[in-house]
This record gives sequence, structure tokens and C-alpha cells, in this order.
Amino acid sequence: MSPQARKLGEVVRELRERQGLTQAQLAERAQLAMSYVTLLEAGQQANLSPSALGRLARALGVTTKQLSELES
Repeated sequence: MSPQARKLGEVVRELRERQGLTQAQLAERAQLAMSYVTLLEAGQQANLSPSALGRLARALGVTTKQLSELES
């Protein structure tokens, strides 16, 4: 598990939970497989494409820049 994946996964989970979304709801909003969201939040999905990052950011109501800044 890479440290970057773990950090991003933690940020995604925190933002998702703040909005009261389940992993399934976030996956649907972001048009991603629920297993992808589950692995990301667990820190086991390190290769996040720019497209997937953009969809996640939009689904969470933040920009990709904000999402990557929150990760730091």
C-alpha cells in the first residue's frame, strides 16, 4: 500500500462521510465501480487516472486541485 494512496483514500472517505454518502452512492455519482472506491479508501488503489480523480472530485463537490491539496 503506497502512502499516497492511503492519504487520498482517507481524504475521499472523510469527504464522503461528511456528505452522508455511502461508498455505493459515491461510486454511482462518480461513475466508478464500488470496488474501486472501496479499494481507494482502503489505500489499495494507487493508480488513480486523471479521469477518475476528476469524477471523484466532482462527485464530492470539490475541484481536482482541492482534492490533491487536501491530500497533502
